[in-house]
Amino acid sequence: MASKVMLVVIDGLGFQTAVEHCGFLESLVLAGKARRWKMASVLPSLSVPIYETLHSGVQPHDHGITSNDNVRMTGTDHVFKVARAQGRRTGAVAHFNFSELFNRAPFDPIEDMEVNDESRCVQYGRFYLQHGKTRFNIGLASEADLLNQASILVHRHAPDYLLLHSSGCDSVGHLYGGESPEYKKQAWATDDQIAQHLHRWQGAGYRVLVTADHGMSAFGHHGGNTDDVRMVAFYDIGHPKGGAAPELADQLSVAPTILDRMGLKIPKAMTAPPLP
Repeated sequence: MASKVMLVVIDGLGFQTAVEHCGFLESLVLAGKARRWKMASVLPSLSVPIYETLHSGVQPHDHGITSNDNVRMTGTDHVFKVARAQGRRTGAVAHFNFSELFNRAPFDPIEDMEVNDESRCVQYGRFYLQHGKTRFNIGLASEADLLNQASILVHRHAPDYLLLHSSGCDSVGHLYGGESPEYKKQAWATDDQIAQHLHRWQGAGYRVLVTADHGMSAFGHHGGNTDDVRMVAFYDIGHPKGGAAPELADQLSVAPTILDRMGLKIPKAMTAPPLP
């Protein structure tokens, strides 16, 4: 039977921090209940280009969204679009940039922040803003709130594909740096919330995939080609072969992996193979 899939994107969570501080996710790897790959992000290692790549399997220089400052509706065959075309239901709890990419742009918070619309690519959406951030108020959307919203969508609408995107590690990393105690504790806090909700998602029939768009440098930046900003973890919870995979994974494989786990046809533009 084809699976429902949830993709959890922990924005800004680097590989080493995940392995060292996400104790729940790592416990699943050690117990053989999850497969973990080390994955290299595409370039530039920036959020919005990678949000698109995670769902299209296409390099930024090919899909055209090459900066966080040129957000627009995507023109690719992406996971939400493919799922809808093959009769599946979709949902997201995520930063508003995902709405701009996959539902409509520009984002109108009154019309687009909460979506229940069967005609859209993301049919059930709960999108958040981070406008007006300052050093004393970094505009974090609480991980507890975000994961509860995801579980509510699971309970009320049961989307076949559900995106859950958290910005906490990215925001804290930009302020304090990727080697800071604050950043590492934020990684743990996100992992701890996953530990509290995973049983609900699995009980509802979801194959849960967890990854990041990019990592974070010690001085609180990303975008370049160093390992601290490019290397992320990719966890496939429920994979029949647990443990740590020896090979380096390609971020272009994420979109076809989602569709593969759902039992859906993969578009030709997604040239990377699904993860085995």
